Amino acid sequence: MDRVKFHFDPRCPWCYQTSRWANRLEELGEIELDWGVFSLEVANLPDGEDPRQVDATSGPALRTAVTIRDRLGSPAIGPFYKALGARIWEQPPFPEDMLEAVRGSLTTAGLDVGLLDAALADPSSWDKVLEEHDALVARTGAFGVPTLVLDGDDGPEIFGPVVSALPTDEDAVELWRHTRWLVRYGNFAEVKRGRGSPPDLPTMAWYQQERERAAAR
Repeated sequence: MDRVKFHFDPRCPWCYQTSRWANRLEELGEIELDWGVFSLEVANLPDGEDPRQVDATSGPALRTAVTIRDRLGSPAIGPFYKALGARIWEQPPFPEDMLEAVRGSLTTAGLDVGLLDAALADPSSWDKVLEEHDALVARTGAFGVPTLVLDGDDGPEIFGPVVSALPTDEDAVELWRHTRWLVRYGNFAEVKRGRGSPPDLPTMAWYQQERERAAAR
């Protein structure tokens, strides 16, 4: 069984959709999941800006994730991210209060809501997010999410796969076996095509409806 570390940022719907596929693969006994963080807001900073000064929208969630890691181990991040992703991307509209979303997600995941307070009270929690983000970029050249790393974060990595809809179980396993082969094939560099449709998630449908209403005004 492959040990896969899944690096995420909760702001990305594509990443959440891929995480649903990865969670299903674990349920089917194909992989063993571990979890790591990545900050899209840091990755997209203009040159010269200090990431330590960023007031990141995903900051509370990512800081909570590394606090979970430090206290309970990184696999324990999984239930939290699953709950938070569902709150953001399956229960529209997008939450206006991210702190409330994180608290509610901790409760849903069966975790102590005090983990958020502990994360925000400790300035080093953001430093730990940056350390994990920077280490992944330095070792793998990661530029976005989802980034999957094999062999428990020690092996080869890939950005993606990016999927619009959750595959059937049969397709999910087939997609994983092809993905795994590509990741382990050292001569493979890149394959890409346009995203034909947005992620099949309720919040994305809500965004589209809002855009259509705004255009009709």
